[in-house]
Amino acid sequence: MYTGVPGERRRSVGVDVGGVMVGGGAPVVVQSMTNTDTADIEQTVRQVAALARAGSELVRITVDRDEAAAAVPHIHEKLLAMGVDVPLIGDFHYIGHKLLADHPACARALAKYRINPGNVGFKDKRDRQFSSIIEMALLYGKPVRIGVNWGSLDQELLTHLMDQNATSATPVTAREVTREAVIQSGLLSAARAEEIGLGRDRILISAKVSHVQDLVAIYASLAARCDYALHLGLTEAGMGSKGIVASATALGILLQQGIGDTIRVSLTPEPGGDRSLEVKVAQEILQTMGIRTFVPLVAACPGCGRTTSTVFQELAGDIQGWIYASMPGWKSRYPGVETLNVAVMGCIVNGPGESKHADIGISLPGTGETPAAPVFIDGQKATTLRGPGIAADFKTMVADYIERRYGKGRAAAE
Repeated sequence: MYTGVPGERRRSVGVDVGGVMVGGGAPVVVQSMTNTDTADIEQTVRQVAALARAGSELVRITVDRDEAAAAVPHIHEKLLAMGVDVPLIGDFHYIGHKLLADHPACARALAKYRINPGNVGFKDKRDRQFSSIIEMALLYGKPVRIGVNWGSLDQELLTHLMDQNATSATPVTAREVTREAVIQSGLLSAARAEEIGLGRDRILISAKVSHVQDLVAIYASLAARCDYALHLGLTEAGMGSKGIVASATALGILLQQGIGDTIRVSLTPEPGGDRSLEVKVAQEILQTMGIRTFVPLVAACPGCGRTTSTVFQELAGDIQGWIYASMPGWKSRYPGVETLNVAVMGCIVNGPGESKHADIGISLPGTGETPAAPVFIDGQKATTLRGPGIAADFKTMVADYIERRYGKGRAAAE
């Protein structure tokens, strides 16, 4: 049984999702979801491509009606023509059984089906419609995510557990009963899928709630009670810093315990905002925890009374933006560049020391300091930059360093 010891990775059954392995010891996978109308083929293709370019390794799309289901194979074909081979996951609610049966091209084009056991069907229709989706997954060789959400929890199961608790000699709180209902909904549905014939290597479970402590408690219990691959995510996390902090806190706690095989950060986007922000946040959670590396890290001081000049802030932002913009091209040209560490510091107090710890770093002059900026490469002082071109000169040095260090790796690989 998994005990949740920090540093110990929970061992789950691996699931192949369109060529991307989830669980089974594979690296934690980053995924996201579009917010376009899937029936709008062009708009959906653009957003899926943007999410994939940002680093989303799986992308989920809503399949809620016939027009959306009919669009899926065309979306898939257009993405492949663009060279975007990211697995697409179909998000089904209420009529998924009918859409998969009526649109076989959609069923084939998707890499995975997501089922919500709380609304797959009601009363006597529930098992029949659930079974129909599992049978489609068997027919087309697709994995399935049992995606429980306490906003649409199976009310019959919840009522049953509440009634049991009411007559128990040691009743627990309603919140604890609800947590147990979320867990049981996922486990019972997965067990039923296995009864129908779907193997454990085709099943993932998610159990999403909107409060950090509930999420941590539910997944800790779920991890101890099964070896299915687990999809982590705090649902309805919110907008801006609130959503980022809540997601990072919840996922960070669970990942530190070795729980989680794929993650999605659910952020409410600003009007007209960049959907790929949720991908960037997911990557940064994994990278700051030392679980995976995606882009070079830029360390920068927070600023204080010694750094009244904005030069170091502007340079740190410029370098960070340049790195993110360059990464799509760098991935193939400079293998290993994502492990690069850059430091942009603002004064003499910690600047030289932090710069020495980085692969390449610069310590800009603070208020009242000599207008000189020492640059350190691999722990050694390489040069001192002066004058109005410090920012441009340092950027050139970073580019040269990348070419020298990682370009050799590329040549050796070739």
